[in-house]
Amino acid sequence: MDRRSFIKLTAVSGGTAALASCGNPDHQLLRFVPDEDIVPGQAVWKPSVCPLCASGCGLTVRVMDADADVVRDGKAGVVQILAAKKLEGSPDHPINRGGLCARGQAAIQVTYHPDRITQPLKRKGNRGDGSYEAITWDAAIAEVVAKLNELATAGTTQSLSFIGRGGEGHRSALIAEFLSRFGAPPPVQYELFGDAVLRRANGISFGVEQLPTFDLANTRYLLNFGADVLGTWNAPVSHARAYGEMRQGTRGVRGHFVQVESRMSQTGASADEWIAIRPGTEGVLALGLANAVKEGAAAEYTPDVVEQATGVAAARVERIARELKERTPSLAIIGGAALAQTNGLFNASAINALNAVLGAVGKPGGFAFTPQLNVAAAAKLSGKPASGARTLQKLAEDLLAGDAGATQALMIDGVNPVFTTPRGWKVRDALSKVPFIVSCGSFLDETSILADIILPDHSFLESWAESVPESGSAMAVVSAAPAVMKPLHQTRSTPDVLLEIGRQLEKPVELPWQTFEEMLTATFATLPSMTEGVDAWTDAQEKGGWWGDLPAPLVRLRPSLLRGSGAPGKPEGSSDVASASGRKDPDFDGDPNQYPFHFLPYPSNQFLDGSLAHLPWLQEMPDPLTSAMWSCWVEINPAAAAKLGIAQGDIVEVTSQHGKLRTAAYLSPGIAPDVLAMPAGQGHATFTRYASGRGENPVDLLAPVTVDNTDAVAWAATRVTIARVGEPDGRLVLFAGEMREHVERGR
Repeated sequence: MDRRSFIKLTAVSGGTAALASCGNPDHQLLRFVPDEDIVPGQAVWKPSVCPLCASGCGLTVRVMDADADVVRDGKAGVVQILAAKKLEGSPDHPINRGGLCARGQAAIQVTYHPDRITQPLKRKGNRGDGSYEAITWDAAIAEVVAKLNELATAGTTQSLSFIGRGGEGHRSALIAEFLSRFGAPPPVQYELFGDAVLRRANGISFGVEQLPTFDLANTRYLLNFGADVLGTWNAPVSHARAYGEMRQGTRGVRGHFVQVESRMSQTGASADEWIAIRPGTEGVLALGLANAVKEGAAAEYTPDVVEQATGVAAARVERIARELKERTPSLAIIGGAALAQTNGLFNASAINALNAVLGAVGKPGGFAFTPQLNVAAAAKLSGKPASGARTLQKLAEDLLAGDAGATQALMIDGVNPVFTTPRGWKVRDALSKVPFIVSCGSFLDETSILADIILPDHSFLESWAESVPESGSAMAVVSAAPAVMKPLHQTRSTPDVLLEIGRQLEKPVELPWQTFEEMLTATFATLPSMTEGVDAWTDAQEKGGWWGDLPAPLVRLRPSLLRGSGAPGKPEGSSDVASASGRKDPDFDGDPNQYPFHFLPYPSNQFLDGSLAHLPWLQEMPDPLTSAMWSCWVEINPAAAAKLGIAQGDIVEVTSQHGKLRTAAYLSPGIAPDVLAMPAGQGHATFTRYASGRGENPVDLLAPVTVDNTDAVAWAATRVTIARVGEPDGRLVLFAGEMREHVERGR
C-alpha cells in the first residue's frame, strides 16, 4: 500500500525532510504547520467504542505522531498529526474486559481506507453509475434543506423515509426524534442476520423484548441451538471470556457443552458433542427435552415423536434430558438458522419453555436481561408514539406499485439493503424510483451509489463514539468516548449534520441541542457517578463509558411456558403460535424433488453480512474452519459430493427458484448430507477495490419469505440444487492448501 493511500504510521524523522528536498523541485511535498501540540515518539492511550457490530466493545486506542497527506487551499502536502495506530480491548469495559475480536482489530482500517469518501459529493451522471462531483458542505446541506422544505411546503413530510442501522443508542434516538418533529414516519430498520425474532419471542415468553445476557461462566451444562456465540452472534467477545471460565471449571467442575445445528459453526467446533438436526425442528427437540426433564411440561413431545421429527435418536434425547437435570445449573441458547426458519418464532419460544423448566430464567448459570438506559427519556425527548412505521419490504412494495406519496426523499445511514435483501423484494428497483436520495455513508456500495447527495460521516476515531449495549453484561452499560484524533478529510459527524439541517429548515426542527456532544452530556447527567467526587459525564469520558446499577427489566413468565396442552401439528391460533403448546413446522421454498438441498447462508467470521468485506485485513484473515481467504465457497458433505462427482475446489452451480450462482466447492464433514452452506459477505458489485467483483453473494438465491408473524427474512428457508460445472480454477484460496495438496513435494 503506497503512502498516498494510507496515512504513514511511522514516527516523523529527518527522512521526511530529505524526501521533500530532493528530486524534482516541482513535486516537493509542502509541510504544513501542525494543528496541535505533538511530542514525537510519545504514545497516548485514549478510550473509544468499536462500531463494527452491536456488541459495543470498549477500546483503548494507541495514538502517536504521524504524517498525513492533506490538501489545503488547493495545495497538496503533509502535516504532522496525532494518529491512531493500534486498537486494543479496554480492560475495564464490562462487555469485553480487555478482549477484542479480529474484526475489532481491523476497525482501524475504516479511518485509513484509500477508497473512503473524503468530502461531500453530488451525482452528475446516471443514477447508479458512480459518477460524482465534489461540492462544499454548504452546497450539500443546502440541497438537502431545499428538498425537505419542498416536502414541508407541500404538506408531504410523511414522504420522507429513513433507512438506518437501528439500535437503542443516542444516534438512533436523535434520528427518530428528528423524523418525528419533521413529521416523517419512524426510521426503517433492517438487518439480514438480525435478532428481531428472538426479541419477539422473549417479549411473548417473558414480557421483555430484548436479547438475553447469559451467565456462561457459572453454567454447568450448555445446550446451544445454532447460535455462533464464540464467532458472530450477539456479543462474541463477552461470550468467549465467560465460556473460557465455564470450561476451565471453577471448583473443579468443568462445564459440558452440546451444540445442535445443521452446519458446524466456529462455536460448534468447540463443543463436547455436536448434533446434526433437521432444519427447522429445533423447537420440537427443545420441547421433547422439556417433557423429559419435567413430566407434563410438553406431554405430547415424547422421545419417539422427537426422533421422528428431528432425526435425533430417542435414546439420545433421554440421555441429554437426564444430563440437563443432573448437571445444574443448565442453560439452553438459540440463535442463527434456528431463528431464520419460517417457524423461527415457535423454535425460540420452545427454547424459552425449556429454560423455564430448567429454572434458568434470572438465575446464576442461566440468563437475565441487561438493564437499559432509556435514552429518549434521559434526553427528555418528546416520546411521541411511532406512527406510520414501515418495513423495508413494505417501503419497496409501495414504490414499485407507483404510490407517488410513498417516498419522495430518502436518507440512508450505515446500511446496504440492496446487497442484503432477497432479490424478490426488488429493493434496488424500488429505491431507483425515489426522486431524491441522501447517503451518509463513508464508502460507495450497492445502495449508496444510488444517492444524489453523499454527506460522508467521520470515522468512529474522528468523532464521538457511543453505544448502549443490549446484552453482554450483568450491569447497565452506556458507552461514549470523544474523538481520539482530528478528522483526516472533509467529513462531518452525521448527528451534527442532521442537527444543522434541522436548524436551516424554513420551519426549523427544534431539537434540544446544538451538537451531538450536548445530547450526550444531557443523558449522562441523569446517571449516578461511578467515582466519588466525579460526575458521570466527566468520568465516562476518561473511561469510555458509564456502567453501574439501573432498574432491571421486569420478567414475567408466560404460564404456557411451564405446561403443554395441544396436539402436535395443531397450533392454538395465531396469538399462541409461538407458545410451547402448539407445534409449528417449517415451510421451505422449492420442491424437494427438484431442489433436494436445504440452503444455509451464514454470517461470515470475517465480514458478517458483508458490511466489512472492504477491509483488507479481514479479506486476508483465514476462515477459522476452512482456512479460506480472499475467497468464496459453498460447503457440502463429502458423501453428498461423492454422489454428484464433486471434488474439493471444483466449480459448482447452485440454483434456487430465485437465482443461480457459481462458486468453488468445499467438502466439509461438519454439515448434514442434505444441507449446503455458504458464508455471506463476498459478491459485491460496488464496495471498494478490496471487495468489488470478488466471489458471489448467497443472498441472490434466497426466497422472499419471512418468519411467520414477523417481518424478519427467513434466510434459512430456501431449497437449492447443485451441479459440478468445471475444474478448480484457483478461486478457492486456502491458507494451508499447498501443504495439504502437495505432500509429495515435502512442503
